[in-house]
Amino acid sequence: MTETPIIRSAVYADALKKTRHVFVRGLQVEARVGIYEHEKQQAQRLIVSVDLTVREERDGNEDQLEKVVCYETVVKRIKAICSHGHVNLIETIAERIAEDCLEDWRVLAARVCVEKPDVFDDCETVGIEIERLRAKI
Repeated sequence: MTETPIIRSAVYADALKKTRHVFVRGLQVEARVGIYEHEKQQAQRLIVSVDLTVREERDGNEDQLEKVVCYETVVKRIKAICSHGHVNLIETIAERIAEDCLEDWRVLAARVCVEKPDVFDDCETVGIEIERLRAKI
């Protein structure tokens, strides 16, 4: 039985592995998320950051959008996920974002951080960070 190759925490550009790092930092969105009644009544601000390890398929001289993982597309999809009804946990939002990013065959790993900046007066932010890997390369 052969083992499925898995990349390990390679969320950065790596010339030897022929990967690049696509990222979105500090995207502010509104989402209906939380377990408390007041959180179910109105949307709250989230800050989402995504780091993607992306397989390079181009030689660097091709200047074509379809040859890259487009961060604009990533942003639009994050916004769509966050606006798609109420969920109880930001962990659920993070998982959905990671799963969505990994649908692109070029994305090998997705690290997603979802923060709630308005929960506690004495904290700048609270949140969750996950990393998900493509099972097959």
